[in-house]
Amino acid sequence: MLTLFHHPFCPHSRFVRLVLEELGLPVRLVEERVWERREEFLMLNPAGTTPVLVEEGAPPVPGAGVIAEYLDETHAAATVPPVRLLPGEIAERVEVRRLMSWFNDKLFAEVTGPLTMERLYKRQMPLSAGGGSPDTEAIRVARHNIRYHLAYIGWLARTRDWLAGDRMTYADLAAATHLAAADYLGDVPWKENEIAKSWYVRVKSRPSFRQLLTETLAGIPPSETYADLDF
Repeated sequence: MLTLFHHPFCPHSRFVRLVLEELGLPVRLVEERVWERREEFLMLNPAGTTPVLVEEGAPPVPGAGVIAEYLDETHAAATVPPVRLLPGEIAERVEVRRLMSWFNDKLFAEVTGPLTMERLYKRQMPLSAGGGSPDTEAIRVARHNIRYHLAYIGWLARTRDWLAGDRMTYADLAAATHLAAADYLGDVPWKENEIAKSWYVRVKSRPSFRQLLTETLAGIPPSETYADLDF
């Protein structure tokens, strides 16, 4: 049995949960509030970040990208039928990895990291751990930055069947989970890019997305478009 230490609204954790659903792998979820700095969790991942995947007989696997590679190497080929979210050809693998890094690193740093921290996590965190009032300037900058990321996703979706090529890959799941986090807060300007919106609807409509769309945070209701498959 796989165990995933995660936070329900951590985009990286949600990415891994989508991957596990796509692969049909059952997982035990353990919610981790990283700001509590639990000693047991830090022993699994000294960086103190989610997600972390634990499988019996294997070392703890930290980080969304590392987990994605681990699952591709250890489980993807054994699925029936095989589900390969990381293509076999070298050039295609490079492109998927490039985009996965773009969304999990760059988009997170510029958009979803600040939004989730300022609008979600700070409401749960004690003042001693950095909680308190949101930084409105950080939110403003993130809302500005999401526009060019959405435009880039739209360009990719216009020139390819899926973001990295002719089939769905880790790149699509990574982009979709970050947009979903921002969409929960109502911070995605969908009207600015219909092509990006249409691509997102394709991913959002997959069975693997269903559970994520039912989850809410107490005191912070989702936007009207969040769970709507035909928004």
